Amino acid sequence: MPVSIEKTQDVWTIIHDRPDARNAVDTEHAVALVDAFLSFEASSAKAAVFWGKGGNFCAGWDLKLAATLADPELREAYFDKHTFPIGSAASTLGPMGPSRLELSKPVIGAIEGAAVAGGMELALWCDIRVMAETAYLGVYCRRWGITLMDGGSVRLPRLVGQGKALEIALTGRKVEAEECYRIGLAEKIVPQGEARSVAEEMAHEIARFPQEAVRADRRSIIETRGMPVREALKVEWANGLEAIRREGTSGAGRFRDGAGRHGDFSNI
Repeated sequence: MPVSIEKTQDVWTIIHDRPDARNAVDTEHAVALVDAFLSFEASSAKAAVFWGKGGNFCAGWDLKLAATLADPELREAYFDKHTFPIGSAASTLGPMGPSRLELSKPVIGAIEGAAVAGGMELALWCDIRVMAETAYLGVYCRRWGITLMDGGSVRLPRLVGQGKALEIALTGRKVEAEECYRIGLAEKIVPQGEARSVAEEMAHEIARFPQEAVRADRRSIIETRGMPVREALKVEWANGLEAIRREGTSGAGRFRDGAGRHGDFSNI
């Protein structure tokens, strides 16, 4: 199988496992990734790490698959299968797999080596990116006349702004880890070979907290982007209210009864 999963009670690591193709995504791989993330969503796990085996995160859409679509009949059948539904209908499988999924739990991308073209789109789909210092992103599909079609043109400018997104997308250049961190495409840079372990450590850190509040705040940050402040505040209130009712009052009780009363909050 092109995807494998390693599980603890609270954290799943979902692994691109097609190193012979630098973890490029064909149809089988796309379906397997979706199945893995839907299983994670339905599980009791609290956070996921997304990592590529063999030294690369993902080289993008499989160009061998793309080449077969020169046949008009095969091409139309493939794109019909991946048509994005209009309105509020459930999203379908993306060419890269999970790029259209809207999960309720956090996913941390652990990026070693190349995360380019569609692989960059998968990295941008993650909530947080931990990059090895030798890793890099880039719209390498620019070289082959293939567009960003799995969220890259949407998510990239939201992270770095329109001008920088245009420069990166139109030139197709290599964007190294240090620059990714500087412009907002990565949240942490680590030594080569340590992206997975650091991402898993972060996932466990997230998992130790009361999860209703974690998910409510995550949802508010995502849903309110671009809203007027007043409307965003309404969404934040609605998302947070039930979490406060179910978790916040009991958490305050724990504080009252001893945790943190002496000013040391480091172990709470």
